[in-house]
Amino acid sequence: MTFPHAVVFDMDGILIETEPIWDEVRRGLAADEQRPWPDGATPAMMGMSTQEWSTYLATAVGLAGSAEEIATRVIDGVAARYAVGLPVLPGAVAAVTRMAEQGPVAIASSSPRRLIDLVTDRLGLTGVLAVTVSTEEVERGKPFPDGYLEACRLLAVDPARTVAVEDSTNGVRSAHAAGMVVICVPPAFHPPAADVQALAAAVLGTLDELDAALLERLAPSGT
Repeated sequence: MTFPHAVVFDMDGILIETEPIWDEVRRGLAADEQRPWPDGATPAMMGMSTQEWSTYLATAVGLAGSAEEIATRVIDGVAARYAVGLPVLPGAVAAVTRMAEQGPVAIASSSPRRLIDLVTDRLGLTGVLAVTVSTEEVERGKPFPDGYLEACRLLAVDPARTVAVEDSTNGVRSAHAAGMVVICVPPAFHPPAADVQALAAAVLGTLDELDAALLERLAPSGT
């Protein structure tokens, strides 16, 4: 099998510019309850699974209700924002389609299944993606490798010969921990620090730079 065996995309921050939406909804709930927003809370939750970030909001931020109730309120708020307009990042759909010409493509996202299905349907990618994985469906969220390893398992591919496309600190760490070849596209919203970007095999300015020539340059020796 040629390199890459597959390309696995993150969703939030890579295909759609939704990290600010998640942050605004969460901060809005905290403001409604007059709870101060802790320093570092925003980047800490980027990449966490639903159970992890909802527990964080309950314990570290102090929102009222159970983690499950908080998760429902946040996800409902995000879904309502998506209904108004989905903020698709430039070149996102074209990049997924372009990579699908090289081999299987997938998504490994921290978003809940409900939102993954909504977004992929709205982007017209349902028939293009071989696999989609939510970290709700694995034991641990990012920065742990579970979501990416599950995507590779479902695709029946070797993680070391598979590319992950990420934007966030936790996402880059997750894909790197899975042993994948990581491509980082840093966002303007809380970009990873230099030491995290250094874990990536390539750092791109936009998804337009993700093409077959780049994949060829990144191919591990002996491939």
